[in-house]
Amino acid sequence: MKKLIPISAIPVSLNVKNRLNYQKERYDVCGFLKIRSPKDARELAKTYAAAFGVSEPPAGDIYGAGLIVTAWRMLLENFAAGDQPFEPAAISMMTDPDARKRLYAVLGDFEREYPASDKDTVFIGWVLTRLAQTNPAFSHFAKLYQDPQEKGEASLCWSNLESIDKALNRRPPEDKTPLATQKCPVIAAPYSIKDQLLYILTHWIDILGDWARHILGALDMIEEETRFRMPGPGVAQGPGIELLDGIARFSHDDDWMPKVVLLAKNILVWLNQLSRTYRRDIRRLDEIPDEELNLMVSRGFNALWLIGLWERSPASREMKRRMGNPEAAASAYSLYRYDIAEELGGWSALENLKTRAAQRGIRLSSDMVPNHVGIDSDWTRHHPDRLLGVSECPYPGYSFFSDNLSGDESVDIRLEDHYWDKSDAAVVFQRRDTETGEFRFIYHGNDGTSMPWNDTAQINFLNHEAREAVIQEILHVARHFPIIRFDAAMVLARKHIRRLWFPAAGSGGGIPSRSEHALSDEEFNSALPVEFWREVVDRVSAEVPGTLLLAEAFWMMEGYFVRSLGMHRVYNSAFMNMLRDQKNSEYRRIIKDTLAFDPGILQRFVNFMNNPDEETAVNQYGKDDRYFTVCTLLATLPGLPMIGHGQIEGFTEKYGMEYTRAFSDEAPDEELVARHEREIFPLLTRRHLFAGAASFRLYDLHGEHGIIESVFAYSNAFKDERALIVVNNSYDRAVGSINLAFSSEMPHEKLASALIPEDVDNSSWLLLKDHVAGLWYIRSAGGLRDTGLTLSIDGFGRQTFLDIHPVPETEDGMWRVLAEELDGAGVPDPYTAMTQLQLRPVKEALTALLPYEMVYKLAESIGKGIDPTALVNKDDMLSALSRLESLGASNTQSPAQKMNMILRQLESAAKLWRFPR
Repeated sequence: MKKLIPISAIPVSLNVKNRLNYQKERYDVCGFLKIRSPKDARELAKTYAAAFGVSEPPAGDIYGAGLIVTAWRMLLENFAAGDQPFEPAAISMMTDPDARKRLYAVLGDFEREYPASDKDTVFIGWVLTRLAQTNPAFSHFAKLYQDPQEKGEASLCWSNLESIDKALNRRPPEDKTPLATQKCPVIAAPYSIKDQLLYILTHWIDILGDWARHILGALDMIEEETRFRMPGPGVAQGPGIELLDGIARFSHDDDWMPKVVLLAKNILVWLNQLSRTYRRDIRRLDEIPDEELNLMVSRGFNALWLIGLWERSPASREMKRRMGNPEAAASAYSLYRYDIAEELGGWSALENLKTRAAQRGIRLSSDMVPNHVGIDSDWTRHHPDRLLGVSECPYPGYSFFSDNLSGDESVDIRLEDHYWDKSDAAVVFQRRDTETGEFRFIYHGNDGTSMPWNDTAQINFLNHEAREAVIQEILHVARHFPIIRFDAAMVLARKHIRRLWFPAAGSGGGIPSRSEHALSDEEFNSALPVEFWREVVDRVSAEVPGTLLLAEAFWMMEGYFVRSLGMHRVYNSAFMNMLRDQKNSEYRRIIKDTLAFDPGILQRFVNFMNNPDEETAVNQYGKDDRYFTVCTLLATLPGLPMIGHGQIEGFTEKYGMEYTRAFSDEAPDEELVARHEREIFPLLTRRHLFAGAASFRLYDLHGEHGIIESVFAYSNAFKDERALIVVNNSYDRAVGSINLAFSSEMPHEKLASALIPEDVDNSSWLLLKDHVAGLWYIRSAGGLRDTGLTLSIDGFGRQTFLDIHPVPETEDGMWRVLAEELDGAGVPDPYTAMTQLQLRPVKEALTALLPYEMVYKLAESIGKGIDPTALVNKDDMLSALSRLESLGASNTQSPAQKMNMILRQLESAAKLWRFPR
């Protein structure tokens, strides 16, 4: 058998060749159509659909089918190199003259229907075509090689050949005969080209050698086409603690950083809302009222994240308006350049706001969008080499005849046509240099989870110049904002740049068509030798120190971003997702795992109940105790609490990034705001007590049947201040006790160690004020040290013990008496309660002296002028006066003398009542 070059190819009949109208050089010596690349497969899929009036078959399957056929051919070549080549052996064993004559006739018919340039390949071509015709997985494009003139003799010849094959020698890789070996992938996975390729890759690798990398490319292409992508949040995941190494590279926190409490505002929507609130036109940053800044400070906020400050893409605005929102602005994340938008007052208005905010202790925060720019940005126009693009369109079905979105005569920028009727979301757009006529197809920004962001252009992070330009933009932003939020930061981790845009062979599927640009590890590492974000962190630290870098990062990379890459803070999406869904045991496990590995990670989480990409907080949690339960956790767990736009007011509308105003006419829910004022803002003003993790301790609530996972009980401390928080994120009431703090090492620290100073003796008492209930609780220091704290907490109940301090027992043991009297209940003021307890005997004696019912009778008799002394039980009065004397009342007169004086005064009062008035 003549050795053939292993190029992916598929059999095509003469009739179909005439329909497809490909050039002669597209066919190999067997007459098979060469599929040299995924691009060829996509073109064939499109041409096939047009030629036969059917829907396009999957191009990945076509590419894979060509590789399967080529693998069959390579297998036969392997047999030909042995002592029993398939073709001569099979023909020589065909001893029946009629059978041999029939075979030659069939091969003659085949040669006419499938003409080959090399006559020596006819037999092999027939075998490969027959295998393709009988492979069920090839059915989507079977018209390529179905022969309507096939005669019955062909089937008879094939059956005869199969019988002969059974007598041939067995060979690797399956220890089977030639035809039996070739059928193995089809038998293993008759209806899946992907699984047949996987079978070949795992079983025939010794035969295929380096050529097998083409199979990896086909698998990547199939994965790109079949991966399910949909909008919306993914599955809630932890921060990836288990993936971290032992080396901590945390960035240093300036003193103010741990105390940040961040309020998010969509700037255009907020300005419109402020205009309504203050009944005047507020459009610029310098017009934001001082009263609003004062209100933020009073509520505990000291940082303000303004979304949408930068100059936005004009093309994005045009796209949004043409797609149905005539009032739309451009997306806040499709940027033209990093200048403050003129409609917001530009840089001067920002400086005005910064100055006024700083006077009140508020720091401003801005977005930085590192992975892409606006589709018509300054970079797209003047620096296209910084963007990720290709010279040929990756999909033949794309067309670019829609309007030019550029606004610059030197360049045309056109979206793929199907965007406008929502029938497709192309991965690239077309850029044409009007001076040179050069076309460039630039990828849209994309994180691989849903659709491309069609108003953006992806930056090429294997381009050193592009990376440096992004870093310069970051430094520019840092010089104006002390807090920078990096949008979708996880996509620029090396592993995800690799996965999405430059996958290794066999690991594609992240972004459609990018598997064609696979790189070896050596090539990728050479182009991107270090983590981009580590370089950013180090450069900002050196050139603009004192900047807090906050990363929006998911995909189990949260721990990596703060501990290894050095970001100051990172989004903790598990907080929102798991607590909303009451996956309490899972979230408690995250806290425990983080504490066990490195507590420093915990204090670098950004905890939030909603963000601009998610549903509003009220739509996720409601407005009742369920909301305030999670909000209490938000305000008191270590890390950085972030409150969303409209969260405090209870707004239900989710604001798009292109919104210029709120479309729902919503007024703040006054009761919800008031509850925040009572229950949440006092906690935010004491963030210094909760922000760190060094003194943070987590406790299990042990109930009758084991640990109650719905209860989050934890303590924290700052200098001499201590706090104990207990939250029940469940509908069910929880009763149990807490004592031992979680620790991955023995012995476990007791709750008492966190709440009671060591020099306090066991006879003392601990006073704890529950901020939510406004009540003080009294607990024995010795009892806490021995058995911990017993708790009973309602469903979605909260106990926030903020003011905790010990008091020594009094000489007369009144703290114990008061504790026994309260029996675990709380009181508004323990000192008042103690005074009342001490005065109780006096009150009782006074009550016995003149019981309430006797007072009414005496008053009635006096009013009638009747002698009231007859109503008095003199023995009871004398006893009460004697008791008062024993309690320390004046003893200058005896009880009997006092009683006689009282009786005379009563008698005189009755006489006076009879005089005319």
